Amino acid sequence: MQCLAHRTLLPGVLAALLVGIATTPSHAESIRSRQWHLTAMKAEEMWKATKGEGVTVAVIDSGVDDKNPDLVGQVLLGRDLAVGTRGDEHTDYDGHGTGMAGLIAGTGRSGGGDGAFGLAPGVKILPIRMPDHGLNAPRHTKEFNQAASSAIRYAVDSGARVINISLGSRAGSKQLTDAVSYALDKGSLVFAAVGNSGDEGNPVEYPAATPGVVGVGAVGQDLRKTAESQYGPQVDLAAPGTDLVHACGIETGLCEAHGTSGATALASASAALIWSKHPDWTNNQVLRVMLNTAAGPTSGAKRNDHIGYGVVRPRIALKTPGDPGPADEYPLPDLAAAEPMSPSSKPSEPAGNEVEEDKQSAAVPARDDDSDTALWITLGVGAAALLGAAFAIPVVRARRRNTTFIGQ
Repeated sequence: MQCLAHRTLLPGVLAALLVGIATTPSHAESIRSRQWHLTAMKAEEMWKATKGEGVTVAVIDSGVDDKNPDLVGQVLLGRDLAVGTRGDEHTDYDGHGTGMAGLIAGTGRSGGGDGAFGLAPGVKILPIRMPDHGLNAPRHTKEFNQAASSAIRYAVDSGARVINISLGSRAGSKQLTDAVSYALDKGSLVFAAVGNSGDEGNPVEYPAATPGVVGVGAVGQDLRKTAESQYGPQVDLAAPGTDLVHACGIETGLCEAHGTSGATALASASAALIWSKHPDWTNNQVLRVMLNTAAGPTSGAKRNDHIGYGVVRPRIALKTPGDPGPADEYPLPDLAAAEPMSPSSKPSEPAGNEVEEDKQSAAVPARDDDSDTALWITLGVGAAALLGAAFAIPVVRARRRNTTFIGQ
């Protein structure tokens, strides 16, 4: 992997583009100016209402480095399920878990205040370290399900309202399904990545496809599904999943990642923001508002198999949430489905001409006074190509994430 200096100057044209639309004063080399997803989601505006205080998000992953400069003070004591692996839940054997925690709760304090922010910098992270095995290795499917089930139950019993699982296995289990049901019954929400093999066979992954889990796909800066983001009935929501600059395992550096892992972290952070402002809402109400305020498919359909019910828009959920609905009624249909069958790896037949939209499936234009989408598309069209030219770095395809390190 190739590394860049922490404060590499952006090319003038890209800097002008980013600084021109940023909602906070920013100089060309700032890390915040490179976090396009926060600009598009209008994070600073949301932070006037809440930064996620009072909410704990469990990160079930490879561990979370509590000494990372952008995560100091954000990481709680957790649980280590990686028996035989050096360290504990605060030792990240892969770097992935720290990255997810950074996208959720990064404080931006590193580099003298020029660090990476998470979408909900006021939340606390509960780290739960999973066994160190390759994603989707068939011989480890049983162990993955056992560990994930134990992790979910521990997270719930430890007070985590939001549970982030940016991991997956090619098979589920009754044990995993029961753990998710336990989480919902106790008032938590579980978000899981649908996977990064949408252009490589599109196999269904769990727990994203487990009934009761919110499966999250990835969209690019143009609000369209990324090629790698998996698709199918297991996709419930989508979130930014390209060029995500965030805190990671390199103590003095940052990472730039893409994939459904990061998208899931942003969806989890969105739920935490909403819950922080409305602490009396149930998990069902928080999720219902997320679904109702998401930017849905351009075709006008209620959902499709590429971005689900749409792209998360926590700013709208905070500003005009609407009726949160029944406190005790889960808003997604999978729990009520009579037959506990596994979803097909092929997308269900969508209505109208959505099949033609496939890889370019996008969210609807802005509604009401919401300019998020227009800003997002404006940034995406220009910046996507510019970012590629500015950072000509070979992307590292790894077990659970696609990450480029931007550090020493």
